Amino acid sequence: MAGLDYLLFEEAAGYAIFKVTIQQDVVASKSKEVQEASNDLAKFSKMIELVSFAPFKGAAQALENANDISEGLVSEYLKEVLQHNLPKTTKKISLGVSDKNLGPSIKEIFPNVDVLSNETVQDFLRGIRVFGPKLFKDLHDGDLERAQLGLGHAFSRAKVKFSVQKNDNHIIQAIALLDQLDKDINTFSMRVKEWYGWHFPELAKIVPDNYQFARLVLYIKDKSNLTEEDLHDVAAILNDDSGVAQRVIDNAKISMGQDVSEQDMQNVITFAQRVVSLTEYRQQLYKYLTDKMHTVAPNLSTLIGEVVGARLISHAGSLTNLSKQAASTVQILGAEKALFRALKTKGNTPKYGLIYHSSFIGKAGAKNKGRISRYLANKCSIASRIDNYSDEPTTAFGEVLKKQVEDRLKFYDTGSKPMKNSDAIKAALALNASDLVGEDAVMEDAEAEVEESSKEKKDKKEKKEKKEKKEKKEKKDKKEKKEKKRKSDDGEESPKKKKKKTKD
Repeated sequence: MAGLDYLLFEEAAGYAIFKVTIQQDVVASKSKEVQEASNDLAKFSKMIELVSFAPFKGAAQALENANDISEGLVSEYLKEVLQHNLPKTTKKISLGVSDKNLGPSIKEIFPNVDVLSNETVQDFLRGIRVFGPKLFKDLHDGDLERAQLGLGHAFSRAKVKFSVQKNDNHIIQAIALLDQLDKDINTFSMRVKEWYGWHFPELAKIVPDNYQFARLVLYIKDKSNLTEEDLHDVAAILNDDSGVAQRVIDNAKISMGQDVSEQDMQNVITFAQRVVSLTEYRQQLYKYLTDKMHTVAPNLSTLIGEVVGARLISHAGSLTNLSKQAASTVQILGAEKALFRALKTKGNTPKYGLIYHSSFIGKAGAKNKGRISRYLANKCSIASRIDNYSDEPTTAFGEVLKKQVEDRLKFYDTGSKPMKNSDAIKAALALNASDLVGEDAVMEDAEAEVEESSKEKKDKKEKKEKKEKKEKKEKKDKKEKKEKKRKSDDGEESPKKKKKKTKD
């Protein structure tokens, strides 16, 4: 087993080089002694000697070096420390390090250095860690702990660091809140209709929309106060539909509902106000979700819609997780129960999960729903990967992928040839590259280019077919000529053949 000459100790405050002062064969064969000595400062200080301690200039440099070490790279600072403190000789030197992944990188820069990361090295480094403040003379008590804490926080922040603009956590929370609001608003609206229905039961049939109903409750309050003068205001609540507004006023005059006390009406109004405010907040939340989706996943939003795209991201856990999923997994996201039930009972597996809510599935015929869902999942997988790994947000790929899905729907209905993937990517790149020209113009140019390329391919195919046809005809003619010649030769039989026939 090789001996040990030097130790590299990577501390949060800087790099330290130690020289092993005991005999190499002792280090190699008696690691138990090293373990015992690592708990006794008097013994341990005789085994090693501090050659140099190179502190970091600041937290930024410490984080940079920590990142390099975690990836097994030698930073420029570490390279300088090793160059200045390791002896410049052609003789082989053994250096102990804590991370074995760092070994090949050091060996590449310093060919005469053998890097070790065995049990003996770890015992030495453990002892240095225990007696660190006493071995580094210039440091005070608590300096190393503060440096470790600061570097630990900085390193953790760097690992989980994300772009503020491309943060998909807000999308996950927004879509979850949107679903919850839909349930709550529906439940509360039913309660408002039932409660106010004791006073004005006819209004629920005339105005089925929950938001308009709640706003009318706030405006009308007591039905007996409603007159013809209120027609304009009631119509404004009902999207300027004067016919429905007139029906509301007429029915208020002949309503079968009972009168309610002022205190009861106040409670109904307070609750209706809460429903209105929740509904208006839901509209704001939907707008926020739409804007956020266009920032974080523009191509996925353009392809499948903001809400369905947000549901896919939420179900996968993040946009990164969604981009790692196979298209077959994206297809059945949200239908896991049905999938496992089908696998258990050996029945038919589900054709779609969350993407069923896409408009493309609705447009497809009954027999083509499974086929288009598989195709759409494929395009969603591509769009999510582009969104996740691209630096600049763009909708170019989403638009082209959406056109591909539309072409595929036409292909199922009419049999018209859809756009190829290679042509679609060319069109998307052309659309993305041009910022000055209008998008429609670029799309038309890209489509024209695709049509032109497909026309060229068609011409080449026709030429090839003609050539093959010609060659086939020539071969046929040659064969016929050969056959005729053989038949003519068989007609003139030789005397030997005639003699043989007569004998038979």
